[in-house]
Amino acid sequence: MTVLSKKKIKEAVQLLEEMYPEADSELQFGSVFQLLVAVVLSAQTTDKSVNQATKVLYNQYPDAEAISSMNEEELQQIIKRIGLYKTKSRNVLRLAQIIKEEYNGQVPGEYDKLIQLPGVGRKTANVVLANGFGEQRIAVDTHVFRVANRIGLVEEPDVLKTELSLMESLPESKWTLMHHALIWHGRRVCDARRPQCDLCTLNGICLYASGQKRQQKVKK
Repeated sequence: MTVLSKKKIKEAVQLLEEMYPEADSELQFGSVFQLLVAVVLSAQTTDKSVNQATKVLYNQYPDAEAISSMNEEELQQIIKRIGLYKTKSRNVLRLAQIIKEEYNGQVPGEYDKLIQLPGVGRKTANVVLANGFGEQRIAVDTHVFRVANRIGLVEEPDVLKTELSLMESLPESKWTLMHHALIWHGRRVCDARRPQCDLCTLNGICLYASGQKRQQKVKK
């Protein structure tokens, strides 16, 4: 359910676009495969820590064939600064092997194939399709969930319903841009615990800033 009017949503989209015209992924990668690995590694950790680890990893092991030749201990040593690194190392090694053997080293560009890969869920698949293949996608992480519901772009209890509602309320041509802009806004202004409403360009539209909404906790 959308709680802002269509006119207000249009204004919010325009303001976000003006605030973050260069909004893009803050993960560093040089290929679709590297993007995929970085997104898998980024779950429940910061992009900064992922970039630090992948800088070392990709210098030595840049593609699916190279990573699939590693053993688990080698990969763990490189990514151990990242949360859940043991589980993630297993997933990355398995997905690299699958991509090497079943897809000739190339990441598949189909959603149904992506979500079959180890460690790849709906959000990861959407991020890869948006940033790796140029599709318009709304990938909902904790930032997108929090900011979209706070502003009033949607009023939904969980990540999936938020994604589906955003797809209805936002113009398709803006899906990927708004995904990034909402993340940037969540990291720079609309903090989970201390949102800087007094500094926010959206405070004349945002329902949270006007006191009409309370903080929501993300439900998977």
